[in-house]
Amino acid sequence: MESVAVVTGAARGIGAAIARRLSSDGCAVAVLDLDEEACRPVVAEIATGGRRALAVGADVANPDAVASAVEQITHRLGAPTILVNNAGVTRDNLLAKMTEEDWDTVMGVHLRGSFLMSREVQKYQVAAGWGRIVNLSSVSALGHRGQANYSAAKAGLQGFTKTLAIELGGFGVTVNAVAPGFVDTDMTRAAVARIGLNFDEVAAAAAAEIPVGRVGHPDDVAATVSYLCSTESGYVSGQVIYVAGGPKL
Repeated sequence: MESVAVVTGAARGIGAAIARRLSSDGCAVAVLDLDEEACRPVVAEIATGGRRALAVGADVANPDAVASAVEQITHRLGAPTILVNNAGVTRDNLLAKMTEEDWDTVMGVHLRGSFLMSREVQKYQVAAGWGRIVNLSSVSALGHRGQANYSAAKAGLQGFTKTLAIELGGFGVTVNAVAPGFVDTDMTRAAVARIGLNFDEVAAAAAAEIPVGRVGHPDDVAATVSYLCSTESGYVSGQVIYVAGGPKL
């Protein structure tokens, strides 16, 4: 039977790769991002493969928007049983220069957004007696200069993941987190550009420190998410998997 998956922050980058991968796995996919129009190219690409997809615009930090989005998805695609909380933003700065808005924006999208989306979708998962939630953390959860807000949010998602795994496991729902390392995305490129560095040089330096000898790509992350959303992963829950080309702990 076709599962309905919701992927947040899916208009581009890692989220888009996850949406495409879950579609190829046989899911109907709600491609959700702040701007509905930005989701349409991904939806069109999925549709050319003969799969069902829906573009949805919503601010994941807004409870009314989340409730409306999930209601729309349920009406048009079916009850969602897979949720990938990928939506994210960065507002990098050193602590002394970080504003309250920088802090609140990052916490709102990553933590509040994942909470609101999970709370809304879990009722359909519990009713079905089966579900998968995957939260996107980051190696920055281990600490990264200039990212006190982002690191705290990503570390928070790991605690959130482990708690939901305990609460929802008895209902057939697994909850895991994926923590990417250096991945070549628009967001990564923009972050490098903001500090005035050359991306290719930064990527080459990063690759030299990564055991597998290269930086990551969105499809690397999507492949791991695919497994965690599958029926075969039913005995894996409450885990944080670092997709970073080598050990990070």
